Amino acid sequence: MCISHRIACLSAIALGSIAMGTSASAQVAVSANDSKMKLVDGVNTPVPNPPPDTVTIIDLRGAQPKVAAELKVPASVIGPPSSVAIAPDQSIALVTASTKLDPADPKKTAYDDKVSVIDLQATPPALIATLQAGTGASGVAINRTGTLALVANRFEGTLSVFTIRGKTVTASGKVDLQAPESQPSAIAFSRDGRLALVTRNNDHLISLLAIDADRVTYAKRDLAANLKPYGIEVTPAGDVAVVAGTGAGASGGTDTVSVIDLTVDPPRTVDQVSVGPIAEGIAVSPDGRYVAATIINGSNNPKASPLFRDSGMVRVLSLANKKLTMVAEAKTGRWCQGVAWAPDGRTLLVQVMVDNEIQTFNFDGKTLTAGPPLKVNGGPAGIASSR
Repeated sequence: MCISHRIACLSAIALGSIAMGTSASAQVAVSANDSKMKLVDGVNTPVPNPPPDTVTIIDLRGAQPKVAAELKVPASVIGPPSSVAIAPDQSIALVTASTKLDPADPKKTAYDDKVSVIDLQATPPALIATLQAGTGASGVAINRTGTLALVANRFEGTLSVFTIRGKTVTASGKVDLQAPESQPSAIAFSRDGRLALVTRNNDHLISLLAIDADRVTYAKRDLAANLKPYGIEVTPAGDVAVVAGTGAGASGGTDTVSVIDLTVDPPRTVDQVSVGPIAEGIAVSPDGRYVAATIINGSNNPKASPLFRDSGMVRVLSLANKKLTMVAEAKTGRWCQGVAWAPDGRTLLVQVMVDNEIQTFNFDGKTLTAGPPLKVNGGPAGIASSR
């Protein structure tokens, strides 16, 4: 049975019971899948006449995650795997696309600016709006009240601001970081929503944004966390942010996950832990006690390279007293991307681009145990889960 037919069957069955539109207990993850790019001996290569990019809706209830639905929605592996955000009430999801196939030459890619709005409460879930952000729309985040979203425009050094009223998302201007080459990548809101942190992958800084209702401004305050900061998340308690760095990994060196103390003024880095070459995705557990990070580990290099490894890794660290300690690790498929926790804090989803699948792991506080993978159409490149 082909994957698309299997997903269609699962959609009909799962959506009949998941009742995402009415159930407050619905637990979902949303995966953005890039169908137009493939890793060919270490080179990210356009696929000839590719099928459409997709978004997969995953039901996280029960013993094992299950595919519930699939939509044709633009996505991109270029940029951090924080290219998906779910509203706190699980009414909508936002998915960005930083690149597309070049209309003038399909053997190349071109920058994109798409932000797709997906109605998670429709049966089946539906694409309800396509908006424009800026060049290279990448990381996206929604505040805890579900009223404001920010998108990092990776290739123009700006942030796009969107207001949210119910399921209506409206563009509301841009914030200029005054550093066009800084490559803003991922965004995290503070717990009270009055501050946002933006990683700048190209110049090794994290910028602070001041927020007053719908008004967002660059505070002109920056801090350093690690080399080439990429993914970022704030804990549920709001006391710290954790940052994944991609800095030295391309040359085989190890990279770090850092802790930023948000209870002091100005915020500052207070801890760092070495995790391996290229920390790609990062996610804080729902209870704030653990941090999961995906490590590419050389698995995207050419096979003849001395830096090549035949697997990536997912590592789990404990977070206590603003300090990180390694707890568990497991091998993953090659070129792993995003990672997300199920709301129960016991299940991890890890995206694997090369295999077009999302690997699942059970975490018992000490060890990671592999579960059955979820096949998707396209290479899974960005993910978020409900809380």
